[in-house]
Amino acid sequence: QVQLVESGGGLVQPGGSLRLSCAASGSIPSIHIVGWYRQTLGKQRELVAIITTSGTTNYADSVKGRFTISRDNAKNTVYLQMNSLKPEDTAVYYCNLKRIPDMYNYWGQGTQVTVSS
Repeated sequence: QVQLVESGGGLVQPGGSLRLSCAASGSIPSIHIVGWYRQTLGKQRELVAIITTSGTTNYADSVKGRFTISRDNAKNTVYLQMNSLKPEDTAVYYCNLKRIPDMYNYWGQGTQVTVSS
């Protein structure tokens, strides 16, 4: 089993920044993909950014150039640096770990991000 704990959410003004953290513990598979997803009421959960074990990253078009995903393997932690935040970034942000090769998913409990003046 893998446990994921997100932190770092909160209320920020438009144009501001936040850094989310996802700390993993337990039996972490050696090969995996970690992703940040977000969801608002009445909408499907959407992918924001992913990072592979080797460090390859990918982003949703809506956050390219504003968000950066990174990882600290020594701490088993993945970060999402969010800059130039917009009201439409408001959502619950979830951390996901996808085990390779069977694609089994682990999810964190989510952290609320609210962008508002």
